[in-house]
Amino acid sequence: MSRRFVSSISRLAVIGLVGVGISGCIGEDLRHGYQVDQAALATVKPGMSAEQVLQILGTPSTVSTVGNKTWYYITQNSRRTVLFLGERVEDQKVTTIYFNAGFKVERVALYGLQDGKVFDFIERTTPTSGADRAFLGQLFRGLTKYEPFGSGSGTSIVPGARNGL
Repeated sequence: MSRRFVSSISRLAVIGLVGVGISGCIGEDLRHGYQVDQAALATVKPGMSAEQVLQILGTPSTVSTVGNKTWYYITQNSRRTVLFLGERVEDQKVTTIYFNAGFKVERVALYGLQDGKVFDFIERTTPTSGADRAFLGQLFRGLTKYEPFGSGSGTSIVPGARNGL
């Protein structure tokens, strides 16, 4: 065999091995949270007790913080195009069970991605209104509206301070 032929075969082998190695890093579908069984959900009817709902659906993902009268079962499906990079939420469903004062099912609701805004449960951060402005816009706004002692509405947080001084 010629030296040129062996070199071509070795290049093809290296390219093939690199291609196989990279192909393992592309694309991943992720499922988080409670995966709702539609048949089980269909059996939850108004008037059922909280214990019956627990037996059918299991423990909720979270409950309302006031009175424990609403249970949430959260499902989130996301996709990562390249391994180890950020993921993009493709679908999110929140199955909500509302209870009345006697802890009987009042109604069942299903909310999707279109019904709300996705926020990060892990980081526990909520977007603020200042995040949508550019840095230079915030800087120039700060230079033109300097208010060291209040809102400029005539009142000051400093006792004894007078306006205009």
